Amino acid sequence: MKCVTILANLETSKIRGIFKNSAEPHHNEEELPLQTLNPWRNQGKGVVRVKRDWIIPPIRVLENSKQVPEDLVQIKSDKIFTGEVIYKLEGPGVDQEPKNLFEIDDKTGVIRSKRPLDREKYDTFTLKAFALSPSGERLENPTTIEIVVLDQNDNRPAFTQSQFVGSVSEFSVPGTSVMSVSATDADDPKTENAYLSYSIIGQESIPASAVTKTMFGINNQTGAIYTRDVGLDREVVKSFRLKLQIADMGGMGLTSEGVAIIHVSDINNHAPQFSPASYSMIAVENRKDYEIGRVNVTDRDDHGTRNWEAKYFITNDPDGLFAISTDPATNQGVLTVVKPLDFEAQDEYTLILMVENVSPLSNKAPNLPVSTATVAVTVVNENEAPHFREDPIKIVVPESVDPGTLLTNNIAFDPDNSDLRYEFSRDPESWLDIDRDTGDISARRAFNMRSPHVKNNIYIAVVKVTDADGMSSTASVVITLKETNDFPPQLLPLSGSVCKGAGRKRSGLVVTAVDEDLPPQAAPFTFAMHYDMSLNWTVIQVNDTHAVLQPLVELEAGDYMVTVMVSDSGSPVMSSYAQVNITVCLCDSFGDCKSVTGAILGSSVGISFIFLIIIMASVALLLLLLLLAVAVTTCRRRHHIKKGTGLLVGESEDDIRDNVFNYDEQGGGEEDENAFNVDLLWNPHDAPSTPGSYYPGYPGVPRGKQPLRKDAPHNLPSPIYPRRPPADPTDIEDYINDGLEAADNDPNVPPYDTALIYDYEGEGSLAGSLSSIASGSSDGDQDYDYLNDWGPRFQKLDHLDKMSCCKVLLLVKEK
Repeated sequence: MKCVTILANLETSKIRGIFKNSAEPHHNEEELPLQTLNPWRNQGKGVVRVKRDWIIPPIRVLENSKQVPEDLVQIKSDKIFTGEVIYKLEGPGVDQEPKNLFEIDDKTGVIRSKRPLDREKYDTFTLKAFALSPSGERLENPTTIEIVVLDQNDNRPAFTQSQFVGSVSEFSVPGTSVMSVSATDADDPKTENAYLSYSIIGQESIPASAVTKTMFGINNQTGAIYTRDVGLDREVVKSFRLKLQIADMGGMGLTSEGVAIIHVSDINNHAPQFSPASYSMIAVENRKDYEIGRVNVTDRDDHGTRNWEAKYFITNDPDGLFAISTDPATNQGVLTVVKPLDFEAQDEYTLILMVENVSPLSNKAPNLPVSTATVAVTVVNENEAPHFREDPIKIVVPESVDPGTLLTNNIAFDPDNSDLRYEFSRDPESWLDIDRDTGDISARRAFNMRSPHVKNNIYIAVVKVTDADGMSSTASVVITLKETNDFPPQLLPLSGSVCKGAGRKRSGLVVTAVDEDLPPQAAPFTFAMHYDMSLNWTVIQVNDTHAVLQPLVELEAGDYMVTVMVSDSGSPVMSSYAQVNITVCLCDSFGDCKSVTGAILGSSVGISFIFLIIIMASVALLLLLLLLAVAVTTCRRRHHIKKGTGLLVGESEDDIRDNVFNYDEQGGGEEDENAFNVDLLWNPHDAPSTPGSYYPGYPGVPRGKQPLRKDAPHNLPSPIYPRRPPADPTDIEDYINDGLEAADNDPNVPPYDTALIYDYEGEGSLAGSLSSIASGSSDGDQDYDYLNDWGPRFQKLDHLDKMSCCKVLLLVKEK
């Protein structure tokens, strides 16, 4: 059975000195014997058993001890009676940081402190003690030794700030919380050494001596500062400086001092006051947004705060002519004119002003009426420029207004009642007149909507007015032109083609119209037939701008003239007639007119294809015969044939070809029944209004118009025909071929089946009349016997008379 014996080695005076107000312990001269511990006994006085382990009470050591080294406790093992025992100690303060604070005598087991301890650094140490044999064998299990460092009052308390700053509103009631201060103490907070107490040990007012009574108190436990008395007026005292003290041991120990600055904050307890209360100012008429004067106020509240800043009001300005604002730097009221004043209307104004602070007035302020001020404003007259009653001057007028029509009047006035002079400073088309004295604007001439100076139906001019003193003003004259119906519509196109036999629903010529007028005086258009054409043709309206011309009956292929009337939608309605050249032709699968050959082949009325080939072969044969005849005649002339003995021999010795003239296109022969079906091209606007002034058989076509072919192209250049054949008769073939090529390319000759139009041959033509193309002699003078020598193919020429030869020659020329 093990036991533990505890002997106190601590001085009684040391234990009691823990609670004394001293930084150092007090020692009694009498010391108790060293405390000896037997931690390895099973039982003993002072040992408490918990479960299977024994707990040893902590060893208490006072900090800052001057007696070092100092024996703290002695430990012993039961094995000492059986053999030698060696004691060892390890842990923080021995062989661990902080090292060398404690040691143990390995022979006796005495534990001692080697240096003074500081509780503020290390307040406890936990060590392990060992009992070993000389060979190092453990004789006992390790036991735990706990050392507790006892606190001494060796630290002064200190405020957390060098200076505390707070504020309190003026006129605060006693007990109003102002601010809190705080302090700390490094000693053990569980002891009296760290028990703090706050106090105010001094008070200074700023300005000095403004307030002498104690205005603030402090809670000695929490450090909360509060007001103790009334009389905090910011206008009297701006702030306070308090001297603070903090002490430990409940105010009986160590002490430190601090400072608290308390500012007295402003409340709006002073209303602004005008100083002075009346003002006189001058304003110039016709000006705005400029300052005419300032008013002053006084306010005892804190400068620069909302309690001091003033707001101004004008109480009697219903028209809003004036405005007042606050200068933030001076707090003055700035009075301005925001609308032009009129001296002639009113030359003096009396304004009533009021003022208040931006922040509401405190209930602690004196009950005084709101301050007001009177401002007398005198208006100064100045020479004013004339004024237009409106700018721009707006006028709406039809484009076809009659010259001299009054458009507008009374456009300007002068505030000074001066005489005015009017003029146009811009009128690009010179369409307007203005009375220099009255300003009446009238139309000089009719307007033109197509003018480049008219944009979106608007024409703009500028009028200038000047008073007697030379002051002037300008204004724009904006004239909106209303479209009128001035032009009739014109039909388009005036020519086209219609397929023969295509049927009414499939064939037709689409026509439209153009109108120089603008909407609504133009489209939609209305199309109608002339009464004399309504039996064979009709017009079908497609939409507002287009119609289709279609035949009512099956018409033969050819050219037709159709008269169509087109009307617009203006007011009044304008109409015009137009003649449309329509070619009725056979068409291919694409709806286009076929060529001449194709038309003939496809015709149900013309000659059959074989018969046509026979005719063309006959013509070619006749041409060949003629060429041979001419060649023979030329050869005989070269061999001195006697005059009058050969074909085509004239009276002149010159080459007969020099007397042959080229004629324009010729008709299709005696069978041409439509050769002289000539119509007239005319302008419907030129049609006379009196009856009986038209060509017979052509109603609506006036007399005096040049008859023109309706089916032939006009003004197309003709190719140049060879005027003289070459002198060498062997080149006659080239001459005839050139003539044929020119005729084929001539757009003014057949295939048009129409009347012949001949050139003018002139007087004294060498050719003579048509009855004597090649000879001046009579028919009886011609000798055709030599044709018998040409062979059997030319025997038929014996039966030809002079006209037959003439026809052959004309046919050669035409081809």
